[in-house]
Amino acid sequence: MDIDLGTLAYLAGRSANDAILKQLHEMGHKGVRMSHGYVIQQLVDGEPKVGELGELLGVTQQAASKQLLELESLGYVTRVPDRVDGRIRRAQLTSRGRRLVEDSRRLRRELDVHGNDEVKRALVSVLVATGGAEPVLKHRLAPSD
Repeated sequence: MDIDLGTLAYLAGRSANDAILKQLHEMGHKGVRMSHGYVIQQLVDGEPKVGELGELLGVTQQAASKQLLELESLGYVTRVPDRVDGRIRRAQLTSRGRRLVEDSRRLRRELDVHGNDEVKRALVSVLVATGGAEPVLKHRLAPSD
């Protein structure tokens, strides 16, 4: 294939994500979309308010609220009162949401078996060279258009 590295990496990543999403749907995680992963990543170790979630994702509070509502309707997220101020609501993964994280991570580990360290090192070097490594390391990637 005569495709530049950036495009090839994007297409390979997209194909891998599509395959994983298909498997997740087959496992019963119907309705989950790739964009939900950005939100869920912020809930793995935290319980942000909607405004905080919007800031973490680089989107408006309304966009963050829409994503949370979708995930709530699917049973992956719930909102709980803040421990200090009960008037404030925080987003939290449900047990179903935690299962989704576990299933997704397992499928990604299985896919990694098909890759090799040399390819991963090359892709990391592209991230570093293009300034994309820091947001990845900090789990601060915003949903793409």
